[in-house]
Amino acid sequence: MAGAPPEAEPVAGDLTDPVAVRRALDGVDAVFLIWPLPDAAPAHGLIAELAAAAPPLVLVHLSAAAVDDASARQSDPVVQVHADMEALLHGAGLRPVMLRSDTLASNTREWKRQLAAGEVVSGPETARTAVVDERDVAEAAVAVLLAHHAHRDHGPYVLTGPEVLGRAEQIAQLGAALRRDLRFQALPAPLARARMLADGLPEPLAHALVAASERRPDSPRVTHHVRRLTGHPAGTFARWAADHAAEFGRREP
Repeated sequence: MAGAPPEAEPVAGDLTDPVAVRRALDGVDAVFLIWPLPDAAPAHGLIAELAAAAPPLVLVHLSAAAVDDASARQSDPVVQVHADMEALLHGAGLRPVMLRSDTLASNTREWKRQLAAGEVVSGPETARTAVVDERDVAEAAVAVLLAHHAHRDHGPYVLTGPEVLGRAEQIAQLGAALRRDLRFQALPAPLARARMLADGLPEPLAHALVAASERRPDSPRVTHHVRRLTGHPAGTFARWAADHAAEFGRREP
């Protein structure tokens, strides 16, 4: 488990297996929950175990900034899964501190294969979002977990970066960090889906992301919730790109 302190004990398991979840929760009093599957239905067993834990767990859940509390159905399949997870948790009587993250800067890693081949990143034209550094999200979660007795406000906290960016702007900022003249090429849905599959994304995720790009509106809201939870302002995508430039390597000959 890279970066974990030596006293941390990693436990392998399956979030869809209630027995494995029960075993992993033994002796645990706080949980940071990220649901990784494209469907919330398999989470029923997990949530039942969380609700049955004794003493009651401190629970922090990572959801999506695009969740609209006023809508019965969400803008796209990806956001719908997050909304369904929130509903399941509340329906089980759990009161997690809800962190709703905007687009994570780490999603940029999906472009590595294309950047190894050339200066163009192609894909669907996505909504403009306040891209947030995943390190800020992690630090916010840790802050809540460590100060849970003082946290009477369960949120939701909407975690954003300090500026709203489109796909082309992100790629330009990444190009500046890599000292390369990168550009974005928007693709229609069928070609975008094929591009994602070629980049190694699982088919259900590729379908969901393309659907999201077609339906999700821009999210121009920038919040100060990262500062509120961590004590420092949210980092920029440009800083993230500079810090991670080495990950993208050089263009292949």
